[in-house]
Amino acid sequence: MQDQKIEKIAAVAVNITKALVIIYLGFVEVLKIGKLLIENLDTEFDIYRKWASQNYSILKKRLEEGKVASVIEN
Repeated sequence: MQDQKIEKIAAVAVNITKALVIIYLGFVEVLKIGKLLIENLDTEFDIYRKWASQNYSILKKRLEEGKVASVIEN
């Protein structure tokens, strides 16, 4: 009787430990996936940042040329 109780308690402890290990490993995998997503998105957004920066500099240059042209006309 006492041995059966000990075996049941040990089985429950083993099952709880298995569940905790599975949860931990799942959490670690989610963190890895999140890190990879951030890295991939950062490189993707970097392309758009460069594009926006180039367009901004072109716009700024055209505005400066427009100001110079308007001063010369007056």
